[in-house]
Amino acid sequence: MTEHNDQTRTVPVPGRRLGRMLRLGGMTTGIMGDMLAGGLRQMAQGQRPHLPGLLLTPATARRVTRDLGQMRGAAMKLGQMLSMDTGLVLPPEMTTIMAALRAEAPHMPPKQLQSVLNTAWGCGWYGRFKRFDLRPFAAASIGQVHRAQTPDGRDLAIKVQYPGVRASIDSDIDNLATLLRVPGLIPRDTDLGPILREAKAQLHQEADYIAEARHLSAFRRLLAGSEAFRLPALHPDLSTPEVLAMTYIDSQPIDTLTDAPQELRDHVAQHLIELTLRELFTFGLMQTDPNLANYRYDPETGQIVLLDFGAVMEIDPALTSDFRSLLNAALDEDTAATRAAMQRIGYFNAATTPRHQALIHQMFDTAMAPLRQSTPYDFGSSDMVKTLRDMGLAMGSERELTHVPPPATLFLHRKIGGIYLLASKLRARVALRPQLERYR
Repeated sequence: MTEHNDQTRTVPVPGRRLGRMLRLGGMTTGIMGDMLAGGLRQMAQGQRPHLPGLLLTPATARRVTRDLGQMRGAAMKLGQMLSMDTGLVLPPEMTTIMAALRAEAPHMPPKQLQSVLNTAWGCGWYGRFKRFDLRPFAAASIGQVHRAQTPDGRDLAIKVQYPGVRASIDSDIDNLATLLRVPGLIPRDTDLGPILREAKAQLHQEADYIAEARHLSAFRRLLAGSEAFRLPALHPDLSTPEVLAMTYIDSQPIDTLTDAPQELRDHVAQHLIELTLRELFTFGLMQTDPNLANYRYDPETGQIVLLDFGAVMEIDPALTSDFRSLLNAALDEDTAATRAAMQRIGYFNAATTPRHQALIHQMFDTAMAPLRQSTPYDFGSSDMVKTLRDMGLAMGSERELTHVPPPATLFLHRKIGGIYLLASKLRARVALRPQLERYR
């Protein structure tokens, strides 16, 4: 979720599936036309058209950001998810465009909001509240959040789903996937089917607020009594499949701590890293959306506030076991055992050439280097992200490398990468090996 300022615009969300399909189809057709025209101009100048470069133009970026931002729902969410990719699946031209979707989303006009709430709660719902702010304080791809107070004094955050997004998830992704299949963007034989199917499954889950309520309750149980974390409480009497009512927690964005004392920044990063390890190796349940807005800080209690449990993945015990084996082998610097675990997890398969297996292992070994040291790792001064991105892009440019890791592994990496970026933003210093040793 992104916090809103007073200048944030209101844009109605297309609620009908046909209208959404026409808008996405029009966007794709327009982009293809722009690329064709650009390619013809390059050919007229004696140049060979470079399709990824033709995709990344100011006009195309504005078109994609505008149209997907107005659509919200699966189209916008998939764009946000793809923007966090490191280049192994998509080239930088596409991720740059998609990254624009991580900016602030517009919100529904009051009339559309009232229509949604009339459907969810029935007409006259306003009488159930002492106060209900029609202007949201946060909005994202699936819904927006409003402050409210009940007559019995409960201070609430009410998450309201945009109309039509759940019914259009599959068609939105299918239409957006057309862009991913533009010749030259990704290796021709790359199978995006598993990724798109998993994206659909996750987005259907995120759009199911009853499921999110269960996940929130599950994490509250798992973290009960924690001095480090605080989670909102669910209010079932006001929750429906399209509306989620939770306790409002007064807190500040986690990235406001960038100028906090080093000790506090280290403390926050260490606990978030520890939580990620517990999710993988202990809980078997992981919140896979590491958006900065999902982490806040309560200066009164010194606790990290965890929000948004729509994107939660149950981790197969076999995958947990394989990652534990990989952790042990990597910490022991056992090359043979590391490669065996990597193949079981799906970083490469039997068809991957020995050269590419070696490159993937080299990339993994580079990422593991700071995890092997017992002294604090300085996230702020590290160029690890750039190094790994460059290595990934170099491999991704080789058209014969078409293997894509399983979706569960990609979503897990999305979480780990997001926490790494958060720790880097906080310029934290954390001794990682002692944390990892507890999960061997």
